[in-house]
Amino acid sequence: MYSKKLMMSFTATVMAMSLTAAPVVQVMAKAAPDGHTEAKTTSYAEDGVYDKWEKEWNSSVKNDWTQISLTPGADASKLNFAWYSLATEGVPKLKIGEGRNMKNAKYYTAEQQDATKRKDGVEYKSNKVTADGLKENTTYYYSYQENGVYTKPAKYQTKDSDKFSFIFVGDPQIGSSNELKGEDKEEFYQAQSDSVCSDSFNWGVTLKSAMDKTDDKAAFVVSAGDQIQTTKKKSPNKAAWVSEVEYSGYLSPDVLANLPVATTVGNHDADNANYKYHFNTPNSSELGDNGTVGGDYWFRYGDVLFMVLNTQDTKNEEHQKFMEETVAANKDCKWKVVTMHQDIYGAAEHSNEPEITNLRYTLVPYFEKCGVDVVLSGHDHAYSRSRILKGAKKTFEYTDDEFDKQLEKDIDADNVTITNPFTVAPGNISSDTTDSEEKKYLDYLDAVMDKDAVQKENVYNEQVINPEGVLYLTANSSSGSKYYDLTARKQSYLASRWQEDIPTYSVIDVTDDTFTINTYRTDSNEKIDSTYTMKKVDVPSEQKEIDKAAVKNVSLKSTSKGKVSVSFSQSAKKVDGYEIQYSTSKNFTKSTTSSVKTKKESATLKNLKAGKKYYVRVRAYKNVSGITVYGKYSSVKSVKVSSK
Repeated sequence: MYSKKLMMSFTATVMAMSLTAAPVVQVMAKAAPDGHTEAKTTSYAEDGVYDKWEKEWNSSVKNDWTQISLTPGADASKLNFAWYSLATEGVPKLKIGEGRNMKNAKYYTAEQQDATKRKDGVEYKSNKVTADGLKENTTYYYSYQENGVYTKPAKYQTKDSDKFSFIFVGDPQIGSSNELKGEDKEEFYQAQSDSVCSDSFNWGVTLKSAMDKTDDKAAFVVSAGDQIQTTKKKSPNKAAWVSEVEYSGYLSPDVLANLPVATTVGNHDADNANYKYHFNTPNSSELGDNGTVGGDYWFRYGDVLFMVLNTQDTKNEEHQKFMEETVAANKDCKWKVVTMHQDIYGAAEHSNEPEITNLRYTLVPYFEKCGVDVVLSGHDHAYSRSRILKGAKKTFEYTDDEFDKQLEKDIDADNVTITNPFTVAPGNISSDTTDSEEKKYLDYLDAVMDKDAVQKENVYNEQVINPEGVLYLTANSSSGSKYYDLTARKQSYLASRWQEDIPTYSVIDVTDDTFTINTYRTDSNEKIDSTYTMKKVDVPSEQKEIDKAAVKNVSLKSTSKGKVSVSFSQSAKKVDGYEIQYSTSKNFTKSTTSSVKTKKESATLKNLKAGKKYYVRVRAYKNVSGITVYGKYSSVKSVKVSSK
């Protein structure tokens, strides 16, 4: 098995160097070119590292369809496997046990289905196994049969589901750097092989960098879709087998023998059943099934519920039903995360497309109704992080196919000197345009900024406390196979965006009450955005404690004009202070009521109306991670304000 894997030996010197894009070039063009990173030009390729990989690729890896993939199981105690075998081999088995000696090994017989045939007619089967009963923080080894012989055991380390990290990446899209895109010529196949070799090398660098950043402690990867480039529709002769060389590249990084990936169906995956053959997704649903690659699926890891949507299926009511049923079956999960391919709140050229924004206004109400905290997406090949958003509504009517001409003109680079990498669209349509269609286009762009959906965040100790809304995170390319330019106008819904034509990855850390995102560029492993942490404070439990600090023995006395002294006591529970509320209405109506806060168990109310009767009540409060939690009010007391 390992002889078929990408065996990268990254020294400390190499890891400190840069993964750079192709050299800077000055050109004149009608459209800004999509950038990509050529692996052999990067510093990771130096000292013969890429030459060694290229030789291995051409000699064995590119024709190996049998590499195994790991996917998270339905929960932390399970692990899913999928791999190809020749149809003539029969039904293989997989075994997994503790430690190198595979103590107490369990044996599983694969569930099989017919998979892809080679061009020469050689047939393959897809094999799937779910291992169960795995214990946390335990080292396992697994092995599976090839031609009746078990492979060399591979290591798998389970993690702590109460406190864990996972890696988030977007659009490996292995093979996208091939500019010949599906031409029915031998040149295409050679160009495809060369581009997959390059893209999969960079993909391996990103995964290795991300695992190093987590000190090899990441529990799994979440991929936002487009694992490969060549769709069946655009393959020469629409042959299903054409994309298999790209899956060989995608699965080649050695780290994937030990690291599960929760894949998402992207538009480049969706029309070819090869995706379904290579990945064994847990809790797969018929809802969201586009008829080729399967439907939505879910898994949970500790207190986090992950719902992965196949949004290439356009029956959005099915996605709604799937989420509602899944949330109802996992009511105890503290965090709810959705992964989908399309970036409905992205930053690059796809983000302004009417097809994408129409999808936004369909799905957002479902997310909010189901209490989703975070939506992870890709598709735009550029990084962005939204503000906390809630209640977005479509305020401008348009069709999926509208504004094609204006969108193209806005990013047109004719008569623009382009520096490669070119990372921000020029924005050729001016705000003072007199063209009616262009004015409508600009009105549309303004409407889909969703300014009114931006929520005020309660920030305490650099953490967003109990956010009321949804965070949308869009990943950049993780392989450098293709980058898109940022829009000329940064959207109001964004807190951060980034594109420098360098692959990136995010590390997300989860504890019992926090969800923290850090995103890094692969060349230097430096952050491209500030750390972003959301924290959920259990207010009900704090409420119970503060309610115990009941205020009693309220005493009122007015000895001078316009003033009332207030004193009281409470039980020995620790609080941060007291709120004294006073009103000329016994019902404490809003228009007649005022309040003051004090740290002591006494205070003087001033500037009251002489001769007027006032009603007073007191309650304790406590600050909990930036949230003020109030106790119960005392009984109401009244006093007439002195006129002297």
